Amino acid sequence: MKNIAIITGASSGIGKEFLLNMPKNIEVDEIWAIAREKNLLENLKVETKLNIRTFSIDLEKETSLMKIKDLLEEEKPNIKLLINAAGFGKFEKSTNISLEDSVGMIKVNDIALTSLCLMAIPYMKKNSNIINIASVAAFQPVPYINVYAASKAYVLSFSRSLGKELSKEGIHVLTVCPFWTKTKFFDRAVEKNKVIKKYVVMYEPTDVVRKAYIDMQKKKSVSVYGFIANVQRVLCKLLPHNFVMSIWCKQQKLK
Repeated sequence: MKNIAIITGASSGIGKEFLLNMPKNIEVDEIWAIAREKNLLENLKVETKLNIRTFSIDLEKETSLMKIKDLLEEEKPNIKLLINAAGFGKFEKSTNISLEDSVGMIKVNDIALTSLCLMAIPYMKKNSNIINIASVAAFQPVPYINVYAASKAYVLSFSRSLGKELSKEGIHVLTVCPFWTKTKFFDRAVEKNKVIKKYVVMYEPTDVVRKAYIDMQKKKSVSVYGFIANVQRVLCKLLPHNFVMSIWCKQQKLK
């Protein structure tokens, strides 16, 4: 039985950094790298000496998820690590976002993530890990990012409760909640007429990932990198959400 890691969104951004910075004590025979862009996936084989098996699939489509499910049933690997880093957002007034994009965020950010977790768990043993990527937007309602923020709130809630359930089996679940991070995420999230104009700070994806791996080793349930991100997390616990939303809109000069 071979040991594997599965990483979605592996071709760029946070997903790619998770692949390139995987701790040496996570010993796997093969990494299943999942993303839409085939050429970027193939480049990973050049950038690292790790044994990478690429899957150029669109996680919005149920057929893509079934392909992974069928392969797991056929090969029955031991999954040491699952990282759900695939996802996208749209920053715009809700009525200006296409229905396809709004539903697509839920399909990729939530349905695909949930499906992959539930598919992977039967092939996990004690000391296996699941890392799900949420966002600091998960801590509060966020106008003009509302579907994306809500989808990440789901990830946070689902992951924390799943982690509690699986702890008895020795399987650990970590939710990573990044602040603004320098990735290609914004190429798709931000339209020409920018609604979100102010970014307090932009963190490096490598720093987010390194802290996440440290927090995984410490068996933490949530990983938040950066002083400002942690301040926001605390304030969202203490302050009424209506007040937090008003501050956000004022900061972005939105009505």
